[in-house]
Amino acid sequence: MACAGFWNCPDRTLRAVVCVWWCRPRRHFITEKQRRSFRCTKRLLGKIFGANRPSKLVCCTPAFECYQQDGQAVTNAPTLNPELNSIRDFLAECIPFDQLTEAELNRVAAVMEISYHRQGHVFHPQDDGGGLRIMRSGAAELRVDNDQLIDRFGEGVSFNLLGLSQEQPGIRATLIEDSLVYFLPEPEYQKIRQQYRDFDRFFHSQRSRRVRRAARHEPSPSEMMRSVSGLMTKKLLKVSPRDSIQTAAQVMSQGRISSVLVMEGEQLLGIVTDRDLRSRAVAIGVDVSLPIESIMTPNPEAISADDTLFDAILFMTQKGYHHIPVMEQDMVKGIITASDLMLARRDDPVYLVQHIGRQTSVDDLQKMVKPLPDLFVQWVQAGIKSSQVGKILTAVSDAVTSRLIFLAEQELGPAPVPFCWLGFGSQGRGEQLLNADQDNALLIADHLSPADERWFEQLAHRVSDGLNACGYVYCPGKVMATTDEWRQTLRGWKTTVDRWTKSPTADAVMRVSIFFDLRAIHGDASLCRELQAHMLKRASGNTIFLAALAENVLDTPPPLGIFRRFVVERNGEHRDELNLKKRAVIPIVDIVRIHALAHGISEVNTIERLHKLAQTRAMTINDSRNLQDALQVIMQTRIEGQVKHLLAGKPPSNYLNPDELPKLVRKQLRDAFNIVGDAQQAVKLTYRPGL
Repeated sequence: MACAGFWNCPDRTLRAVVCVWWCRPRRHFITEKQRRSFRCTKRLLGKIFGANRPSKLVCCTPAFECYQQDGQAVTNAPTLNPELNSIRDFLAECIPFDQLTEAELNRVAAVMEISYHRQGHVFHPQDDGGGLRIMRSGAAELRVDNDQLIDRFGEGVSFNLLGLSQEQPGIRATLIEDSLVYFLPEPEYQKIRQQYRDFDRFFHSQRSRRVRRAARHEPSPSEMMRSVSGLMTKKLLKVSPRDSIQTAAQVMSQGRISSVLVMEGEQLLGIVTDRDLRSRAVAIGVDVSLPIESIMTPNPEAISADDTLFDAILFMTQKGYHHIPVMEQDMVKGIITASDLMLARRDDPVYLVQHIGRQTSVDDLQKMVKPLPDLFVQWVQAGIKSSQVGKILTAVSDAVTSRLIFLAEQELGPAPVPFCWLGFGSQGRGEQLLNADQDNALLIADHLSPADERWFEQLAHRVSDGLNACGYVYCPGKVMATTDEWRQTLRGWKTTVDRWTKSPTADAVMRVSIFFDLRAIHGDASLCRELQAHMLKRASGNTIFLAALAENVLDTPPPLGIFRRFVVERNGEHRDELNLKKRAVIPIVDIVRIHALAHGISEVNTIERLHKLAQTRAMTINDSRNLQDALQVIMQTRIEGQVKHLLAGKPPSNYLNPDELPKLVRKQLRDAFNIVGDAQQAVKLTYRPGL
């Protein structure tokens, strides 16, 4: 290495870079005053880097040549390779490099390049060739073509512009301070991503985009992650809508199948199953010479050939179907049945829900739901996302509830008037997990006699007792159909809603936060729809009511304190632990609910509400996606914590110790909590501007 008068370099900032270079864990640095005692660059480098000083030093300032390499002047060079140990030690403190082994860190440090750039320098995706940049010092911001600020960050933050550009065309990184930047070439970057799942999981963007990548990440695929195209029946048997019922039955018998598609050319018009033949023709003596279209299920819902087996299971579980056409580009490619899925795995929810509907006693139902904790562990470990797990467990509790109502009616006789059993809270939203308590009500048609009232009171107690026996414990707040308050006629419920919305006391707001997440579980769903329409009419545009809800939303800030430290319990059984449900999940649910009510949105599931808010432009797409991903990260952490409890022989809990989480997960939670905090501030500005 030949010295070219480094300290006479006119670029003072470049000199300062070397003067304050952190090269040891003790962060020893050389000042401008100290450098005057050095008579040559060699002694300076020896002081900074110790015995293992670099073999070459290259200035990256375009207008200044200060070193020679192999006898040739080097300009615009992108590398500055200091002591490998200092690079390794720095990376070991940076997320997600802290996931790497020491040997891997040493290998990465050996190929890492360093460049110095002045404030205002811009990195574009094409500059990186797919590699990864890490901020060693300084600061930068990400912007897109319309100059919208995406993120601002500093030391220790990594970014891959080429990857980000796939979601945000025109994205660029601009240095807002003089900066030293590490660069990991694309081959090494991809190699690490392939070897380390958590490392790969991390990179998609800063803050909310990191959250988004984590939220959408799924562990290695299981059997249930296979596409339905691999299991579906591809040999299609079909009939014309004008063919007779008898002809369709003969086709099914000869083909030894349980369903036939009704098609006109390549267009799917309907489907007929063996159950349809029995219930719609044979049992009621229908003339079998009539056309099959008279008993078919018209315009059947279908799934895509790219959907997974788990998607098919979830679809069947929610819809109650047993045969689903499989489509590809509007063409029927096959059919998949509940039997197909049960053959794939007998422990899946479609099997469980079907068998729940055949039980004849509460004891039998208890036996059916007993394996749920083990199944829950299997689903989570198989990579099923928390939102899907919530829908499955909700479908199971719906099935148990419906069967208990059926068993009660077998003893009490048929209902004297139409009614609807309502589910609230996590069951109403389709987000139920293990150990959920009951939140339910009865909605009954008007004009009840005293005898009718006694019938519904008995029904409520039988169902609630059965749910408790099956693990769905009584609600501590008595939000159950067993109480007079939560068992009313349609007219009575409308009056109650009017009172809550006109005089939103603290007690009324508490009840609204439960009641307004309602869903029909069993019975006449039209009653539920009428009540929900009345509810939305009273809430939408009601500024006093929405302001009261907003105050409730703001009562629970995200669990982050000063310096972004987690706020945990200070004493008691859960000392040093964090309640993810109370401090993180419920605030998001409350935020989304108030926006949905304000804009008359009837969806109840939190993710579906966010989709609708974005579609109607009641919320920006970016804000909607951020909240979706924050919820997914928090819920995924929550269910993984519950799995950990179950595997340790403990009941599932919403509490966890953040210090026991991997550093990457802690970082993702902080990002998610920041998004919640921003969303709460938006609620404050929108519905409580005077606060």
